[in-house]
Amino acid sequence: MFAMSASSFVGARPVLARRTVPVSTGRRTSTIVAATKVARNPNMAKLQAGYLFPEINRIKNAHLAANPDAKIISLGIGDTTEPIPAPIVAGMVSSAEGLGTLEGYGKYGGYGAEAGQGPLREKLVERFYSTTNVKSDELFVSDGSKCDISRLQMLFGGGRNIAVQDPSYPAYVDSSVMNGQTNGFDAATKQYGNIEYLACNAGNSFFPDLAPAKKSDIIFFCSPNNPTGAAASRAQLTELVAHAKATGSIVVYDAAYSIYIGNPDCPKTIYEIEGADECCIETCSFSKYAGFTGLRLGWTVVPEKLKFADGSSVRADWSRLMSTCFNGASNVAQAGGMACLSDAGLAAMNEMVGFYKENAAILKKTFEEMGYTTHGGTDAPYVWVDFDGRDSWEVFTEILTKCDIVTTPGSGFGPAGDGFIRASAFGHRDNILEAAERLKKEFTK
Repeated sequence: MFAMSASSFVGARPVLARRTVPVSTGRRTSTIVAATKVARNPNMAKLQAGYLFPEINRIKNAHLAANPDAKIISLGIGDTTEPIPAPIVAGMVSSAEGLGTLEGYGKYGGYGAEAGQGPLREKLVERFYSTTNVKSDELFVSDGSKCDISRLQMLFGGGRNIAVQDPSYPAYVDSSVMNGQTNGFDAATKQYGNIEYLACNAGNSFFPDLAPAKKSDIIFFCSPNNPTGAAASRAQLTELVAHAKATGSIVVYDAAYSIYIGNPDCPKTIYEIEGADECCIETCSFSKYAGFTGLRLGWTVVPEKLKFADGSSVRADWSRLMSTCFNGASNVAQAGGMACLSDAGLAAMNEMVGFYKENAAILKKTFEEMGYTTHGGTDAPYVWVDFDGRDSWEVFTEILTKCDIVTTPGSGFGPAGDGFIRASAFGHRDNILEAAERLKKEFTK
């Protein structure tokens, strides 16, 4: 059955030889090479390209290889750049040093609670949900929102009807495809079947018509929105909750950038809206709050009032899933989280957020002075720039080629994003100012 050859070995270790399988295409029979008898997950095969941000990084690296002297400035991938504030670092240092002592290991070492350390869960509720009915046993600490989004897909199972804002964070769509929620890709519309793409644009104040989602089981909604930077108003979120309750759907509310909201009419948590605890799950993260993009620490709120169609508890199933799939966030990262929530840590986080918001204001002003219409950049660390309907990948490439600046093409966030680029405010101040000058030189209208 298997044929061995010299290439079947790596050093002295044998490698399973390849099987050849005849495949008929109608006109001729071809032979493909298969390493195992296991068929590929058909849902993975539906994905149309690599995940957006690694693709951008690949293109950037190719540009650097061709232009080794280029001084790249990144306004693309939304990765924080400034040092983690000292009060927060101190909390993690204390925890890490404690691991080296018998007494400290008893406090900071070993497996932790899958749902997170009790004091951290309580402090998160105190700091971010004090005006709501959220309780600490409804909040689950994790390694970040992105990870929880995929675990939520596992919780719901395949075959669900999904709705997403268009444009929106690509993990919502990609994880839906991987989990079997879609039935193919339409190249003409650039949309996956069985997903309702809810268009968000200047014409509707970046809040979509929810009517097309009347049959959707799960609605992914992000405020402030990534990539447009639009924060939903209290009235808009009240409409969202009313829609979900009327249709029996569940909203997965991504609040990853809520600390950037300055407008008092824009809630920082969906649970400020009455009835949200009966139809909404909220996920959030320290990534953009405190520079924890690499440390990985976040949380998801699953209210006890939220029930499946048979009346069973969504929270109970989430707890069961997390205890099976997750051993708890790093104890050191959780110590950092506690430090973030101290008075000194909270002040330091807000100062860091203020710095990035100043960067956003610089970028927004720059593009507007260049003659472009912009959105966002006030309640979010992203500026959404209208390039007059031009292909967004072409604009991305032109900016990279002419300015050595990485942005993000709007169409990477959904078909409604074409014609735009997203500029991230995460950067050192001198890089932001240098990027502004380069852009003015090459792209002023």
